[in-house]
Amino acid sequence: MRSSHRWVRQEPTIPFTGTILYVDERIIVIDKPHFLPTTPRGMWYRSTALMRLRHAFDEPHITPAHRLDRDTAGIVLFVRDPQYRGAYQLMFEHRQVHKTYDCLAPMKPICRPQHGVVRSLEAPEVFPLERMSRIEKYRGVLQAQEVAGVCNARTLIDLPDAAPLCVRDMAGVVWRKYVLTPYTGKTHQLRVHMNALGLPIAGDVLYPQVVQRSVDDFSHPLQLVARTLRFTDPVDGTARQFTSTIPLGWYA
Repeated sequence: MRSSHRWVRQEPTIPFTGTILYVDERIIVIDKPHFLPTTPRGMWYRSTALMRLRHAFDEPHITPAHRLDRDTAGIVLFVRDPQYRGAYQLMFEHRQVHKTYDCLAPMKPICRPQHGVVRSLEAPEVFPLERMSRIEKYRGVLQAQEVAGVCNARTLIDLPDAAPLCVRDMAGVVWRKYVLTPYTGKTHQLRVHMNALGLPIAGDVLYPQVVQRSVDDFSHPLQLVARTLRFTDPVDGTARQFTSTIPLGWYA
């Protein structure tokens, strides 16, 4: 198999493999583990979901329709046939895909953020709530920032319908499961919105502050999983839904 990507002579080994959930002649859907980059970037080339799929299928034209951060696990869709690449990528670009995420964050009262809007949808209950703000990500800065201005990021934050997952860590902090629905797709949006509410996601090495860890330290995965992906197939009109089976709860 030939590839136009550069080669990395040495790169950290990622000892986790994604699970293929669905394959047809146009698309591949995987359940991506934590720590595995979606595409080659920085020090990773072979240990990425894209290059592993290209090698496994011997198809150099496989392309991601969207991306997940390296730290985030869950559902990712890839396009096999180049003639359909635009249709699937535009589906994500035009926000025609419904996505939900699960995360673990502290069980505590929310804080009032400095910028943006917090709107309770079922007052006097705190959740579900809608969080809207303006998020900017500047080149060379690891963290995205909430700033004053017209809102460009919107997230629905809720508690699960089922019995809540609650775990206590060794420091006595109680974490619980939240369900996040992004209506926009700004960089680090879910992590920034949760942190601004005083509910930073467990295992986050960027928010509220940057934590330096070795690239081969896999002991504290970010407790954020892209749980469901639902859309109407832009090619044949089929209603499709995929669900990640990656669990939360490394504190348990």
